[in-house]
Amino acid sequence: MTSKQRAYLRSLSNHIEPIFQVGKLGINDNLIKQIKDALKARELIKIKVLETVEAPIKDIAEEISLQTDSIIVQIMGSKITLYKRNKEKTKITLPK
Repeated sequence: MTSKQRAYLRSLSNHIEPIFQVGKLGINDNLIKQIKDALKARELIKIKVLETVEAPIKDIAEEISLQTDSIIVQIMGSKITLYKRNKEKTKITLPK
């Protein structure tokens, strides 16, 4: 992903609210399944990491990204923005 594409996705993510929260229990199979479903439906999502989580937010973002096969667009404060292109029904067209 180019920096121009990442900047475009960041600009789109400014207007969306987090739809998932990662709490002190961390990442589980159910959360990963729900994130995969949301990525398929929306392509671009935000996740909020609560203060009760002991792991660094970067580690959490990398783990979720790895398990969902998505791209980390941005980590800002306690929010993670993820992108995964839906090959069947693409909603977001990235610039070249």
